[in-house]
Amino acid sequence: MSAEGLSGRRVVVLGGSGFVGSAVAARFLAEGARVRSVSRSGGNPVSGVDAVGADLTRPGVVAEAVAGADVVVVLVLYTGSGGYRVGPDRAREAAEVNVGVAEAVAAAARDRILLFAGSTSQVGVVDHDRIDGTETDAPVTEYDRQKCEAERVVSEAGGITLRLPTVYGCGPAGLDRGVVTAMTRRALAGEPLTVWGDGGMQRDLLHVDDVSRAFAAAAGGARQLTGRHWLLGSGAGVSVRELFVRVARVVARRSGAAPVPVVSVAPPAHATAMDMRGLVADPAAFRDSTGWEARVGLDDGIETTVAAVAGRTRQGGRYEYPYSAD
Repeated sequence: MSAEGLSGRRVVVLGGSGFVGSAVAARFLAEGARVRSVSRSGGNPVSGVDAVGADLTRPGVVAEAVAGADVVVVLVLYTGSGGYRVGPDRAREAAEVNVGVAEAVAAAARDRILLFAGSTSQVGVVDHDRIDGTETDAPVTEYDRQKCEAERVVSEAGGITLRLPTVYGCGPAGLDRGVVTAMTRRALAGEPLTVWGDGGMQRDLLHVDDVSRAFAAAAGGARQLTGRHWLLGSGAGVSVRELFVRVARVVARRSGAAPVPVVSVAPPAHATAMDMRGLVADPAAFRDSTGWEARVGLDDGIETTVAAVAGRTRQGGRYEYPYSAD
């Protein structure tokens, strides 16, 4: 199926009301697909998408949700209240979503194109910052262990996993819940931005627009992608400290004030080995197979994210997603 061949196809996005899910749903819609978004809330940030509310952990609900689909995109996620830190007390509850839904989809959608969102952090602690997808996984967190298990199930069913780095920006459902938005809000409030240790850890940031294009590219090139995982990323790392410095500078240009300082603090007790090391994804394999590549540069991405946060702070209104199908 080429990208052009998505026109008229039936696409179901599980978790389609979320930050990434709504951007992916919007992308497929712009490519001419008929899109159904399924989420617990049934929210619909994208006009033209058929939104359905459902608890996907209940028996039989996934099969009903994906009935008639040509493409199924699995973006449901349980992380708990602590971001991506699933504690031992919530591991079973999280697995019902993170693994159980993938199992149900794999059983119900073996004859469809099946796309699953993984994480570059699944690789665990390796002896180099730049990864290319050939490494042996050694996940160190419960979240990543569950992602690996779900990915195994999807791969055995002939599905495709796209492992995502840090995703940021503003999509139809609003702003990311991650570090760029959090630090922008602090800078707008005049608060210093804090880094753990020296902040030298390299990070790979990918704009949500580029993520949505990658899922459409994967659906279009599914035949040569099936049964394995592929890394997404910008291919370029930035240290956490430098990222925060850039955010502070952009906020300062908007406010006319001096940039807020970036200061080092001791890592908290809950910090993991993954928090304190660098990780940059080389997306060459996916690029060579599909032609996809990241288009939104980090500086432009920070600018638009800061503008979105500032607009919401000033007006208290909904930010209009600057999405295009180009």
